[in-house]
Amino acid sequence: MFERAFKNIDDTLWKDSGVSNELDYVEQTSWILFLKYLNDLEKDKETEAKLAGKKYEYILKPEYRWDSWATPKTKDGKIDHNKALTGDDLKDFVNQDLFPYLKKFRAEAENPDTIEYKIGEIFSEVRNKIQSGYTLRNILDIVDELRFRSQKEKHELSHLYEDKIKNMGNAGRNGGEYYTPRSLIKTIVQVIDPKIGEKIYDGACGSAGFLVEAFEHLKESKKLSTKDIETLQKKTFHGKEKKSLAYIIGVMNMILHGVEAPNIIHTNTLSENISDIQEKDRYDVILANPPFGGKERSEVQQNFPIKTSETAFLFLQHFIKSLKTGGRAGIVIKNTFLSNTDNAAISLRKLLLESCDLHTVIDLPGGTFTGAGVKTVVLFFKKGSPTKKIWYYKLSLDRNLGKTNPLNEKDLKEFIELQKDKKDSANSWSVGIKDINEETYSLSPRNPNLVKEISYRDPKVVLKDIAILDKETEKVLGELKKKIYEK
Repeated sequence: MFERAFKNIDDTLWKDSGVSNELDYVEQTSWILFLKYLNDLEKDKETEAKLAGKKYEYILKPEYRWDSWATPKTKDGKIDHNKALTGDDLKDFVNQDLFPYLKKFRAEAENPDTIEYKIGEIFSEVRNKIQSGYTLRNILDIVDELRFRSQKEKHELSHLYEDKIKNMGNAGRNGGEYYTPRSLIKTIVQVIDPKIGEKIYDGACGSAGFLVEAFEHLKESKKLSTKDIETLQKKTFHGKEKKSLAYIIGVMNMILHGVEAPNIIHTNTLSENISDIQEKDRYDVILANPPFGGKERSEVQQNFPIKTSETAFLFLQHFIKSLKTGGRAGIVIKNTFLSNTDNAAISLRKLLLESCDLHTVIDLPGGTFTGAGVKTVVLFFKKGSPTKKIWYYKLSLDRNLGKTNPLNEKDLKEFIELQKDKKDSANSWSVGIKDINEETYSLSPRNPNLVKEISYRDPKVVLKDIAILDKETEKVLGELKKKIYEK
């Protein structure tokens, strides 16, 4: 049902002049899905309140609820075409009435942790790009057929939404910005193994893939009590995102996976001076794939002790500072971090090794991030004690990765098994801190198992070959002398 509906929505949007690419498709689908989801959520809460003998107070005024403006119904449950707006009337209502009304919730909400605040934040950042009110009417009718009431329905929808984010990530050169391969996220979460009660953070959360996977991991970790559920809903997940579209998609992604009011803030994480981070601001677990290749202005660099314009290096400083003592992190970063010889890279590696136990590094193959032509590594570290030994794993595959051959869980199975006991193998090895150069702190993953043995030829065979070559040389020289004398 959901798959067919998503295809119909895309086909309908494709015909509209205001929507031009996969990014627009996801953005426009998101705000419409959100309002339908909110409508179903409110109905469920009203039912629960009635069963408890209480009255439920709706968030939205009657005229702005889905059933009033999007798909008003007759008594027999069919669309009331006399009341259902379409064409310019529908477009004008959405642009001039609905969006301004929803936008006000940000200022009126009690705090950012409420769904009211998220409503206001989303509709402050997104705008309706659908030019035709008739196109919008068709999409509203399609979405109205969807139901978000049962866990099965929500599960199916959340997975399809993930697929749309993946397609959006593959659509252009900003792929890694929106979509980290789910198989890699799942592996990182599995290695870090967060526990209920721990605070989990991603300061560059994008589409919230790490937070969503951590939520799924924790839901399956044990039979949840009412207190556990409340902890997961309100006290566990924290994210920050700079870009508007990524922020909206991240919030939507978490909501569709079951976190009603995601604690994701729309802000530039790097604008915060890390010297201001106090113990109360720190986290037990950090999972992130910060943007690499970006360049930050000098005023942003002033927020960090190690000055650099490289965005990922600034994020790594932020993450180290934001971890509690004993806290664990799994961070994706460009592999040049391990070997760059500039002062910032050397200082940052020194900081990491001295303040944290960098216990594991996985070296990923090129093509792991579709559309991003860079090689990456994942750093696993624990804050509070210096590094003594690093276990490296080089992921070597017998195929090239890309859109049609993405990284999968099977590819990472050996890593998961070996890293439990940090076992050496053809693809893994350990390096002691005493073997790391104290001037460069280079962490380049050079696999000692790939050094080929030098094979020496039998001396008798070598002498025989030399004799043959000597004879050939004499023959060539003799012919040359003969030609010279003839002249």
